[in-house]
Amino acid sequence: MNANRRGRRSILRTIFSPPATETTKDSSSPTPLPGVAVRLRGSLQLRHVDAGSCNGCEVEIASAFAPTYDVGRFGARLVASPRHADGLLITGVVTRNMLGPLVRALAATPQPNVIIACGDCAVNGGIFANAYGVASPLDDLVNPDVRITGCPPHPDDIVHALRTITGL
Repeated sequence: MNANRRGRRSILRTIFSPPATETTKDSSSPTPLPGVAVRLRGSLQLRHVDAGSCNGCEVEIASAFAPTYDVGRFGARLVASPRHADGLLITGVVTRNMLGPLVRALAATPQPNVIIACGDCAVNGGIFANAYGVASPLDDLVNPDVRITGCPPHPDDIVHALRTITGL
């Protein structure tokens, strides 16, 4: 009986406690991208494609979607298939091995879509720009709508960039 009472208190404490998220650098709503925010209306379903990164960006993306930064509260979420996505979140340089899968993911994403280059490698090649295994810069394949710089980018920067797309 006593354990049951403690369990109810724990559930009530969880329900009525404030969220454990951090505020972003700029708590005001960012300026939305023209045309994109109107179409998405506060919802952004993204397929993450690692085109050949060192996984530093993936750690920061996971942190941005985790409860501490909680970009999901602004309507962004990761999906398992490009067919269910509003856009692609691309990290890393485009390597020879990932060129085909990236092109197929781009083709499978419904139009119109949003392309986000996350991290210095996706934006400008980073330290791997002239490496042997690099097939081409991302800009040769597609023109990204949003570029998030940093090696790796801070979760605040990722949250801010995704907020400019959702308009929240």
